[in-house]
Amino acid sequence: MGRGAPVVTVAPPRRPAAGPAPGGRLVGVLRAALVPAALVVLVALAGVVLGRVYADPLLTRLVAGAAAGSVLVGVAARRLPSWLVAPLSVVALAGWTLLSLRLAAAHAAVPGGLGEVTVDAARNAIPRLLTAMIPVEPAPDTVLVPVVAAWLTGLTAAEVALRAGRVLLGCLPPALLYAGALYVVGPNAEPAVGPTVLFAAVAAVALAAPRRGSGPAAADPTDGLAPTVRAAVRLRLVGASAGGLAVVVALATLLAPVVAGQVDDRPVDPRRYVEPPQVESLDENPLVRISGWALNPDQRLLDVRTVDAPTGGGPPRIRLAVLSDYDGVTWRVGGTYRNAGRTLPAAEPTPGAVTEAVQQEITVAELTGRLLPAVPTPREVSGARVAYDPASGTLIRPEGLTPGLRYAVSSVRERPDENLLSTANVPAGDAVARVLRVPDGAPEPLRRLATQLAEANGAPYARADAIAAFLAEHYRVTADSPSGHAYPNLTFFLFGPRNGGGQRGTSEQFAAAFAVLGRLAGLPTRVVVGFEPKADGPVRAADAYAWPEVLFEGVGWVPFDPMPRPDTEPRPVEEDFRPQPETPPPSEVPAPTEEPSATSPVAAPAPGRDRGGVGTPVLVGGGVGGLVLLVGAALVVLAAMRRRLTRSRLDAGDPAGRVAGAWRELTDALRLAGRPVGADLAAAEVAEQARGALVEARAARSSRAGGPADGFGASADGAGASAPAPAPAPAPRMAELAGLDELADLVNRVAFAPGSVGPAGADRAAAVTADYVRALRAAQARWARLWWTVRPGPLRWRR
Repeated sequence: MGRGAPVVTVAPPRRPAAGPAPGGRLVGVLRAALVPAALVVLVALAGVVLGRVYADPLLTRLVAGAAAGSVLVGVAARRLPSWLVAPLSVVALAGWTLLSLRLAAAHAAVPGGLGEVTVDAARNAIPRLLTAMIPVEPAPDTVLVPVVAAWLTGLTAAEVALRAGRVLLGCLPPALLYAGALYVVGPNAEPAVGPTVLFAAVAAVALAAPRRGSGPAAADPTDGLAPTVRAAVRLRLVGASAGGLAVVVALATLLAPVVAGQVDDRPVDPRRYVEPPQVESLDENPLVRISGWALNPDQRLLDVRTVDAPTGGGPPRIRLAVLSDYDGVTWRVGGTYRNAGRTLPAAEPTPGAVTEAVQQEITVAELTGRLLPAVPTPREVSGARVAYDPASGTLIRPEGLTPGLRYAVSSVRERPDENLLSTANVPAGDAVARVLRVPDGAPEPLRRLATQLAEANGAPYARADAIAAFLAEHYRVTADSPSGHAYPNLTFFLFGPRNGGGQRGTSEQFAAAFAVLGRLAGLPTRVVVGFEPKADGPVRAADAYAWPEVLFEGVGWVPFDPMPRPDTEPRPVEEDFRPQPETPPPSEVPAPTEEPSATSPVAAPAPGRDRGGVGTPVLVGGGVGGLVLLVGAALVVLAAMRRRLTRSRLDAGDPAGRVAGAWRELTDALRLAGRPVGADLAAAEVAEQARGALVEARAARSSRAGGPADGFGASADGAGASAPAPAPAPAPRMAELAGLDELADLVNRVAFAPGSVGPAGADRAAAVTADYVRALRAAQARWARLWWTVRPGPLRWRR
């Protein structure tokens, strides 16, 4: 080959690009599905956390379906314009919501069509969710909000993470939903440690998933740049990464102790901010309805059909309300009712008690109000939406009772072990303080009767049985007795004259009297209102009944029957109890054993003086003297506080503060003299007003003393001095008036030229103010000078 011959290079033949292998295509699909799957799991975990306070896993399944549906809609519509995604997702949301409501309505046996159920759930979803009984039964109104929130969260997360490629921001909506679920659960479940750890792990996997377009070609964002630009960009990226890491480490260092300190704290329950369903005033004290029902005994209130009940013993009592609060005037329910589903919380039966299952179908006739009758204690209610008070085991229907309302109740009735009653004790402490409370003002006869019955019977059950026996043996049941169970009503019922309407009443008075006497005797009591039907069928007003119950340790609430037996004549109360009068009648005062004779007169006690005590004049004098000492001490304290305030203003602090204090002393003096200065006046104008106030005060004092009215005294030659007259007050010196101008100048210098006033200027301001205040006070009337010294106004006037 010659020296100048061209060199020809032959490139190797280029191989055709090979398509992706089947295994690579599968890996790509898995990578693309990793982020959507993570978003579905993150949203569904919120349903797992919230489902812990629900009685059934239906809610968790519905939330998981909403999470999957919303994310799948976002994935399917990823290639469509963004404005089409929201309408498509809303249509899918409506379909899934209607399906969820239908499933929940069928699960909770909620009556009504799908449209009616949907409207009711949309109107009351949030308040019912926050006032529902724990565990919450999945019902249309308790699943609507979680399902809709989960769908909207999944839609937002999919759009941000998949369409915009911002996975970190896409994880924010599920995190907020998860935090909201934790807040709603509050302290009503165990800490969600497992779901929280899983949430963090899934979020980390989503953030670590490779993005679309990642690979060797996109490994370095600085490829194609000039070397100098590439170095600057890389340096900036390194600095940003280091700064972000430092911020994360600093936040972790600062927030870790705070978060660790909150681990053992009890979460806030949002239910305390929402008012639960309330009873009406008529239902708050149904005890007053007993007398009205007694006057209309044929009124048909209910229809009852017992489906399942133990044989023997007669129909069970139907409880309407439990009244535990008494204020001396009325008994009240005082319950906290929470919206409940078909299944009610089951309480553990009392050890040793015999439990019996009772199932009834009840149809409301003319009974009004919200209280829902049921055999105690209800466990399951179908056919009506109810609210439940677990403390008393009673029910209400928040919408109120309506004629024709039919519902089924399954209850568990407890029969206490009677062998334990004779030795059972009664509980004490804060847990039962509500049912032991005796309001102030209990009449003395009631206290003496309770003491008499308690002293004769030591054991708690013996005391309760003695109270019931006393009421049954001494009082009569009448249907026309007026309603009332306040202290005066009970006193008249127990001790009133029999021929004047006393010693008779309805079950209202018997039950209330037993409960009050029991509490006075140390027994925890309450009053129950309900019905005692004779058989299945109509329950009429004549079956309405009130009875007392007593709480025993290890036994529970035990009902007592203080009603008299039929066809028995009550014994007079006076045979077993006579309230002793507060003072003996005059006829019973013993006569003196010895009469005074004329030869040995007995000195009568002085008027207003008791024979065996201190006389009235001494008591009055002592009281007046004590009052005078008290007032004098108060005046001395006020004068000392005023003097201390003046000294702190004039002598304490830096020169500027002392000048300002002197000025406050001057303005306070003008206010005490009845010449307050306006806040808009300049210092010179205030000084001029102070000068006029002193001149006018001196002139007024001179006129009161009979001297010349010009306020400057008599002439120098002493004319008119021959006639004796009070000496006029000395005229204000010109030095005082000139000092006011000097004080105003010092105030202006402090305000507009800080640091220009030294100690000498502060001493001068204090001296001028002291002289002026002393002169202005001396020009006042005598009573005004005394009031000036002790008036508390300067101690509280705003500065």
